[in-house]
Amino acid sequence: MMLVLVIAIVLGAMRGGKLRNLTEIRVKLWWLLPLGFLILASSNYVPVERHSLAVGLILGSYLPLLLFVWLNRDSSGIWIAGIGILMNFTVIVINGGMPVLAEAASVAGGGDGELVLGAKHVVMTAETRLPFIADVIPLPGAVLSLGDVFLAIGIGVFLEDQMRQPLSLFAHRVTGIPGSAAEQDR
Repeated sequence: MMLVLVIAIVLGAMRGGKLRNLTEIRVKLWWLLPLGFLILASSNYVPVERHSLAVGLILGSYLPLLLFVWLNRDSSGIWIAGIGILMNFTVIVINGGMPVLAEAASVAGGGDGELVLGAKHVVMTAETRLPFIADVIPLPGAVLSLGDVFLAIGIGVFLEDQMRQPLSLFAHRVTGIPGSAAEQDR
């Protein structure tokens, strides 16, 4: 995710965007994002034997994230991130955990795959439903799903777009024409 943020910021800057614009991002109910990601991150610390708790935390974390996406769906890139969240939510619900391709886990973990398999995961089998949106993309130390890719792309598009927004004249992106207030007095 950190790589996505860096790439989005570099692309935004290369396309004429300003880093300063990121301080002016205005979204509805922004606190739903850290809440959802905090709940999601907490699932990583659940012991493997508490699989149901980990899966419940993940599914619970997606609720504030999906609400955030719905409320901010008009913002560039947010709907793409929402598709990714919905893909992950769906595959986890119908399989009772995030299915992971054993071979991908082995590649990502450098051997037995223990590095990437946690309480929220289930090993992919022939009975796995929707395996194409499960964790099948190996990276060093992690296995990603197509939903994770959509989420990353959506966040990147959103940040790059926000960097290229014109600077506002007033707080909260209220636009105006310089000198327009003086003309109203006439």
